[in-house]
This record gives sequence, C-alpha cells and structure tokens, in this order.
Amino acid sequence: MIGQKEKFKMKHVVALDVSKGKSIVAIYDGYRQCEFEGELNHTRVDFERLHKRMEDIKLLDGQAPDIVFEATGVYSKPVEAFFKDYGYAYCRMNPLEANLQMAKMRRNKTDLSDAHELAKTHFKMERENTYIQDDYYEQMRAMTRYYDEIEEEIILLKSRMHAILHLSFPELEKVITPSSALFLNIVQLYPHPALLLAHSKTIIKNRLKANTRKNLSLVRAEAKATILLEVAQNSYPAVKVNDIRCDQVRDYAARIGDLLEKKNSLVKQMAKLSEGRKEYVVYRSIPGIGDSTACRLIGEIGDIRRFQNAKQLNAYAGIDIMRYQSGNTHYRDRINKRGNKHLRKILYFMVCAMLMAKGKPNHFVDYYYKLKKQPQRKPHKVAIIACINKFLKVTFQLLTRGILYDYESALPAQKS
Repeated sequence: MIGQKEKFKMKHVVALDVSKGKSIVAIYDGYRQCEFEGELNHTRVDFERLHKRMEDIKLLDGQAPDIVFEATGVYSKPVEAFFKDYGYAYCRMNPLEANLQMAKMRRNKTDLSDAHELAKTHFKMERENTYIQDDYYEQMRAMTRYYDEIEEEIILLKSRMHAILHLSFPELEKVITPSSALFLNIVQLYPHPALLLAHSKTIIKNRLKANTRKNLSLVRAEAKATILLEVAQNSYPAVKVNDIRCDQVRDYAARIGDLLEKKNSLVKQMAKLSEGRKEYVVYRSIPGIGDSTACRLIGEIGDIRRFQNAKQLNAYAGIDIMRYQSGNTHYRDRINKRGNKHLRKILYFMVCAMLMAKGKPNHFVDYYYKLKKQPQRKPHKVAIIACINKFLKVTFQLLTRGILYDYESALPAQKS
C-alpha cells in the first residue's frame, strides 16, 4: 500500500491569492491534502518565513514545490520579486484564465477559497511556469510605459491649451505650426494680442530669438514677428490681457515643452541601454522604424524567446481573429483585443507612419497597397491589421534567427 501511495505522489503546490500588501497562502502536499494555510504580509520577515517553509519542502521532496498565483498588477510584484530573488520557478496566471479554470469547482468567493482552488486545480491542469525575463526587458517595459504616460499628458495639456487660445488669441494656431517649439515659445511670451501690440517688431524679433530653445535665425525671427503683429492688430480676443487664463495657457506651454524634452531624453536613454542588443539592431534595420519605435517594441514584446511561434506573438498583441458562428448566425470576424493594448497601439501607428514615409521600400507597405488593389478592396483598418500580422510574423523569424531585414532577399515568411 505504501509503495502504491508513493507511486501517485506529486510535487507540493504553494498557491497564493494576492491582494494589497498581503497574500493568503495555501500549501498542498503531493497527495493533494492541505498542509498549511495562512496569511502572508508582504514584509521581509514573512517572506523569509515562507522561504524557510519552502526549503523544508525542498529537503523533504528533493525538489522545489510548484508555485502558482494570479497576476494582480502592482500588488503581485513584491511576491514575484521574492520568488525571483530566491530563484524559484513560478506560474503567474492571467486572472481571466484562472477564473475559467476554477469556475466549476468554486462555490464561495473568498481570498482563502481562491488560494485553495488555485492549488486544487493545479494538480489537474498542465500549467507552464512563467518565463522569467532578463532585467533589461523589465527596465525597457518600465521606460516604455513612462513614455506613454508622458505622451498622454502632453495630449491632455495640448487640448487644454488649444481651448484657452481660442479665447485669448485664436489666430495664433493659424499662422504658427502648433506642434513646433517656436509655437510653445510664443504662447509663453505672447498669449494675448495686446502683449504683442505693446512692443515693436525689433523687440519681438529679439525676444523670439533669445527664448526659442532651438536656434532661430534673425531673418526668420523677423518674418515671424511681422506676421504676429499683423494678426494681433486684427484679432478680437474673448478675454482681457489680465485674465487668469493667459497665465494658465503660459503654464501649459511651459509644461508641454518640459515634457517633450523629457520624452526625447527617455528615448535616448532607451537607445543607449539597447546598444548592441539583437532586438534593437533587427528592428532598426526595418525601414520606417526609428529609435523610439524600436525601443518601445522591445519594451512591450520583451524577450522573443518566451513565444514558441508567431501565432503566440499575435495573440499576445491581441490581433488574432475572433470568430463567432452558431447555427445560421454568422458574425463578421474581428480581432480579439484581449492582448497587450500598448503594443497594439505602437504597431498600428508604426504601420501608419511607414505608409506616410518616403524612403526605402519595405514589404509591409507593399502588402498594404496590394490589399487595397484587390478586386475586393480591404478597408483601411483591415489592411493595417493585416500588415501588423505580417510584421509580427516577419520579425519573429528575424529575431529568432538573428537576421537583419533585407528588402531584396525576403524570408519565406515575408513572401507568404
């Protein structure tokens, strides 16, 4: 009997239900019996106690226990860091996947029951350990998300600045390019036409040259001063020159300028960190991809070795096809969108930028126009998604084989 029992013995399972600042731990032995349950505070003392308990299990079984927990955003990061620091392999589950696996067994919903159900289902499910990436990819992911935050803040501030300028100096956006550094400089100096009319053309010219962050020639500065004075004389603002909103729009312009500098600095930092990296060199070899896009792709895709094939990469990006058919009901195919929305956004605007760029040809632009010229022409967004799908297939092959992109000698994946 003992020998037969030993035959069916499995590894210990340590399951954690993670929440803010603490976790509920359930440990099951190899015979699927609960051996321990308790609360784990995310402190050094409690983590060391858990480590001691797991080392005892390792001595008893001759192998480390299986570890499983749900990803809960920032709350699960301390738990993940603990397992990484002590060299434990673990399975970090997508909450949706965990809920689907535990749905049949679950009756009550508590943190304690969740930990137990995670452990019980682990004996029945073939769960793979999470691929642990190099710290480089974690840093690139963090910087990419920081870049996105800065970008979102810039868009918000530009919207607010645009709204106030319609009240204080509506003609300004018509005569000066709103995306330029010069425009931000003028908004800070002259948010109201009355401020321009109080100075001579020479003073305005000198102030523009002295305060613009990028070099501005005297000739160009004088031309801009002339245009500004002309529109200021004919402008009829909705607010007075001493209105608080003039100070407000100055502040917005200054903050946008600082954020743009920070964004550019962040791209340089990512590019420097990526120098000599295979992924960076491969992405940069593709026409239409610059430092910013290459670095952000690395940040969101991470280590390509964690994907077994291009289909997994497509699913991770959320552009795999979702099809629904029941009886006589057929819905139009759509992309899944359950993947990484940040990566999907980067890829979408990357292909759009490739279409607008005039330079070296690439197969993704060729493929787009091929889809648009077919007898049944594809809509713009459908063609873009098809190009993204092709791009992921190609880059997967390039990265896994360590080959640079070459338009003339396309890989088989590029011809498909």
